Amino acid sequence: MSAQPDVSAASAQTEAESAQPHVVTTAGPAAKPAGPAKPRAEWADVAKGVCILLVVLWHVIMKMYLTIDWHLPVPLPGLWGAFGDMLLPLRMPVFFTISGMFAVAAVQRSWSTVARSRIARFYYLYLVWFTVHTLVLSMVPDFDTLAARSALDVLEQLTITPTNLWYLVALALYFVVAKVTRKLPTWAVLVPALALSVIASADLLAAPGNRGQLYQNLFFFLLGLRFRPLIERWAKAATLPRFLVGAAVYVVFIIGVQVLNAQDLYGVWPAVCIVAVVVGVAGAVQLERWRAVGALLARLGRKTLPIYVMHMPLLALLTAVLVGPFSQVGTGPQLVVAVLLPIVLVTLLVSVCLTLETWLRNAGATWLFDLPTFSRAARRGSPATTAGSPAQPGPAPGAGGTY
Repeated sequence: MSAQPDVSAASAQTEAESAQPHVVTTAGPAAKPAGPAKPRAEWADVAKGVCILLVVLWHVIMKMYLTIDWHLPVPLPGLWGAFGDMLLPLRMPVFFTISGMFAVAAVQRSWSTVARSRIARFYYLYLVWFTVHTLVLSMVPDFDTLAARSALDVLEQLTITPTNLWYLVALALYFVVAKVTRKLPTWAVLVPALALSVIASADLLAAPGNRGQLYQNLFFFLLGLRFRPLIERWAKAATLPRFLVGAAVYVVFIIGVQVLNAQDLYGVWPAVCIVAVVVGVAGAVQLERWRAVGALLARLGRKTLPIYVMHMPLLALLTAVLVGPFSQVGTGPQLVVAVLLPIVLVTLLVSVCLTLETWLRNAGATWLFDLPTFSRAARRGSPATTAGSPAQPGPAPGAGGTY
């Protein structure tokens, strides 16, 4: 099962959009005018930072680490693989839930603004980085990831079966769905989205490549969009004991699913993912309170896009260089490699991605990370120029109605 953002990995929501404060008011004639924009919730950025690290870690483990020819007396590679599997229900559902929360203000804007600053922007970024990935991956054809090898592959991956950059396509599509269904009751939006997730996770829909991820994660984006106030209330109430209890329940659930091989049973996987979202929010709140670590993760959470789009081709090149030598070293060195390699590679890839982004932006290649603007009107509606502006007041999303 693909784990991408993806970058979170990916990003999550755009860095500018995620930086935008949000103000909601209570629906009804008694609603008060919106006050000044409140500070963004740091825990949400912490959650995004954790998710993008887990996305990179998953790819390191599955696409590089486990392809090494290990000759060890202990099953260290298997332990890393099991650890990655246990976090599958958490990475992308949490990422999309946070993205949906950050999308509340954007969806309230006009169709023309949403179409350009969200829908076109995300698909543009997919096109740009699809081209980069295709070129780089053509140099390492043995790297185990979906890549275009023919003109037909290119057509398919640009339309119906996205590559490991599928998170960007998902956001473009999800904004269309969110905008079209904006005035519908919450139940009329979430019930069909949950049904789609249940059907897709049970392998009842044809979903080659990463197409199934598009089906499964729409529910979590809409969940964050429609239930932002409820999620924020849970974040405020998420104490350490509650997190520990939730984490224990999640571990029991995911081990049970794996032992019973029940992930394809009708409704099981979305249920585990919902538990993972609850636990993930509570965990992010605890990490935020750990000041030094929380601040670092929050900074990563605001920079998920370059990590998401750049780590895979870099990993492919590293795999081509390192797998052979690591497969041939002795048992002693391999023990050290088996313990430390995932941690070292995740740290290296994240650092290189952020450094490359800085260099590219300084060199004027901002078009690699944002849709170019050619008019003053377009610039006024872009995320970069609206960041920090309060959302227009409107009814709060929730279980009872529209937003």
